[in-house]
Amino acid sequence: MQLASDAALREPKLTGARARSPRFPWPDERLIKAAQDGDATSLTAVVLQSQPHVRKFAVSLCASPQDAEDAAQEALIILYRKIGTLRATGALASWMFRIVRNECLRQVRRLVPRSGEAPAEPEASAEPSAEDAVLRRLEVERIAAAVCALPRDQRQVLIMRDVQGLPGKTVARSLGLSTAAMKSRLHRARAALRHSLGGAS
Repeated sequence: MQLASDAALREPKLTGARARSPRFPWPDERLIKAAQDGDATSLTAVVLQSQPHVRKFAVSLCASPQDAEDAAQEALIILYRKIGTLRATGALASWMFRIVRNECLRQVRRLVPRSGEAPAEPEASAEPSAEDAVLRRLEVERIAAAVCALPRDQRQVLIMRDVQGLPGKTVARSLGLSTAAMKSRLHRARAALRHSLGGAS
C-alpha cells in the first residue's frame, strides 16, 4: 500500500475531520459491520477507505515521512487483522488515531535510548537491578511521549539532530531551512521539551 501526507487532526474532532475530507469519507457503519462479520470484500473496502485518514494522522504525529509511512502501514495491517476487536462501529476513527499515535510513540522510544546512552565502563560489570530497568523504561516512555507532543516542525528537528545525531547542516538541508533557522527551531524544541519534562528552571 502507498502511504502519504496532511495536517494535524485531533481525536475529539472526528466529525470535523469528515467534513474537511468530503472526497474521502470514513467507511460507513454498515460496511464496518460487514467487515467484522467476515466479509472479505467489505474488509478490503474498509481498509482502502480508511487509508487517506490514517495517512493524515501519521504525517501529523510522526517525526519524519518515513516514520509516518511505517506507522500508517502498521496501523492498516492492524485494522485488517483486528477489526473484529472494534467494539463500536462508529469509533473507527478514534481507534485508528490511537493506533497511529502508539506506533509513532513506539518509533520514538526505539530512538530515545541512543541519545542517553553513556559509554560503557570496563570495570562496571554489575547488571542493572530490576528496579533500575523499570525506572529506565518509565523514563524512556516519559521522554517519548513528551517528544511526540511537540509541534511537528519542532519534533522533526529535535529527533533528527539530538536523537539521530545528524549534522546540523544535513538537518537544515533536509528540512529546507537555513542553518540559523534550524538552530532557532531546535532551540525552541529543546526548551519546550525541558518545560514538558519539568526541567525548566
